[in-house]
Amino acid sequence: MADILHQVGVKNASPDEAYRALTTLDGLSGWWTENTTGDTDIDGVIRFRFEPGDIDMKVVELNAGSRVRWEVVDGPAEWIGTHVNFALEREGEYTLIRFIHEGWAEPVPFMHHCSTKWGVFMLSLKSLLETGEGAPAPRDQKIDAWN
Repeated sequence: MADILHQVGVKNASPDEAYRALTTLDGLSGWWTENTTGDTDIDGVIRFRFEPGDIDMKVVELNAGSRVRWEVVDGPAEWIGTHVNFALEREGEYTLIRFIHEGWAEPVPFMHHCSTKWGVFMLSLKSLLETGEGAPAPRDQKIDAWN
């Protein structure tokens, strides 16, 4: 198994603020994709719509101000059954957001693309929390043929 790992520090934003950006439709559409719908409660499914593809995540864990975990239930074949985790922790003036997209069968070329795109979106989340303005799809930085 292979995992994608990222960490960003967000200055002057609390873990609760970061948690809201990860657990509300407004928050999610402010940093990941503008076309976000669904149910953000435990066992709910959040639908993220992108060009060229879509991803559906089942909410499997919510710990206010500290952790969010999703299971991929629809989307790219390589993603099905993987989990996306966000751990939040306050450190001085910063809230650390530790991200893991875990459970990839192997590090295929698409995983390399996804690792970079998750980094792009983690910076979008950081920007949303620090400035009020993220860069969600379709306004995200394009990196290659997969978008």
